[in-house]
Amino acid sequence: MRAGWQMKRESGFRPWRSLGLCGLVAIVAALAGCAAGPNYQRPELGVPAAFRGQAGASTNSLADLPWWQVFHDEPLQKLVRVALTNNYDLRVAFTRVEQARALAAAARAGFFPRLNYAAVGGRGKNVGVSGQPAPTGTSGSAFGADLNASWEIDLWGRVRRLDEAARADYLASQEARRDMTISVVALVAQDYFQLLALERELAIARDTTNSYGQSLKIFTQRLRGGVASKLESSSAEGLMETAAATIPELERQIAMQENQISVLLGRNPGPVMLGKVPLDEQLPPEVPAGLPAKLIERRPDVLEAEQQLRSANAQVGVAKANFFPQLSLSGLYGRVSPELSAFTGGGAAAWSAAAGLTGPIFQGGLLRAQFERTKAVREQYSLQYQAAVLNALAEVSNALISREKLAEERTRQTQAVAAYKEALRIATERYRLGNASYYEVLQEQQQLFPAENALAQTELNQLLAVVQLYRALGGGWTESAPAGK
Repeated sequence: MRAGWQMKRESGFRPWRSLGLCGLVAIVAALAGCAAGPNYQRPELGVPAAFRGQAGASTNSLADLPWWQVFHDEPLQKLVRVALTNNYDLRVAFTRVEQARALAAAARAGFFPRLNYAAVGGRGKNVGVSGQPAPTGTSGSAFGADLNASWEIDLWGRVRRLDEAARADYLASQEARRDMTISVVALVAQDYFQLLALERELAIARDTTNSYGQSLKIFTQRLRGGVASKLESSSAEGLMETAAATIPELERQIAMQENQISVLLGRNPGPVMLGKVPLDEQLPPEVPAGLPAKLIERRPDVLEAEQQLRSANAQVGVAKANFFPQLSLSGLYGRVSPELSAFTGGGAAAWSAAAGLTGPIFQGGLLRAQFERTKAVREQYSLQYQAAVLNALAEVSNALISREKLAEERTRQTQAVAAYKEALRIATERYRLGNASYYEVLQEQQQLFPAENALAQTELNQLLAVVQLYRALGGGWTESAPAGK
């Protein structure tokens, strides 16, 4: 190889001359078309064909419905609209999106040349133009102004990888904001349903207190008439006071629940208006969950994790590009003169054009350490992304199973409450006819009211399972209701 190169040199061969300007441009363009580091590829995911607990696979999904079609209670819809406007966590998420947008714009600026200006004027003694020494005792002036430009030629794709990472961070912030939006909708609905359940339990407690109060009144009258013992009236009084003691506790919980909703709405603590739709009529129509493969394309926290992985992958390319030299072009045009007349007269023009090539030779292992770190960070985000997918599948499955089993539980408890009500009716009738003591009535009351509370709690759990399913599926593609909703 050396002999052949020597022969070409002796024969007058000049490879850089024969290559010409067009060849140089072609090489630069070819190098600029390559970007250091690996291109992003989504990790392999073992997504099942259907969710566990899903009755049958379907392409449509509950998550495709906007929130106002899932939650039909009008006061609840008003609360959600207020929360989407005023919730502070959601507003913070919006500011993070704007921050990421600005950072992406800053990274994008690396594709363009930088143009700056400078101007100087001064006078001094024993100092010449540009700060050079002058003869002792002399005074001098200096005037200068210039425009300078610099531009990094992105040969190895370092700037492109920085731009790719910034864009991915921006998209991740958007998904984080959407995740916060869905969370706010779900939290408002969840707290609203819990408030409905507390109001229902309060109504049961008041009915229970009144019922036991009627029993105490009857036993007291019978005691005064000498046809009943103190044991009966004392038992009825104890049951009444026990039921009455739950009322202030439920009122306390209701006030705290209203305050919690107020915080979600971004307003001072206060009462919350409830709708006329009772707790047991709040369930939305049955809608399938959809396909697991669609979940990773819809759920915002999964998409956020993927964008974070994409950003980390691009940072590997940035670290790899740092091993290679950086080519930059710079230019300057201006005027400089020790005399103001020459400066303004146009006789002091100055210009320069240069190309600079800088690259590392020895960094003590710094670049290698940075490169290895970016690869480890990429692996971290890859694992986090896969964990996010797995967690999403588990949450959907849990919500589906909960919805199915709670429906069965509610059916049984509804039947139990109906049976206890019938037993209480029969016991009351037997007592009126003198065929049974009032202890039978008390016994049926003691069984009915806990059963009613259990049914209310199951109805609440059913609603919460629907909210959890909607949230787990990444529902809320359309985040704001149209006019009139």
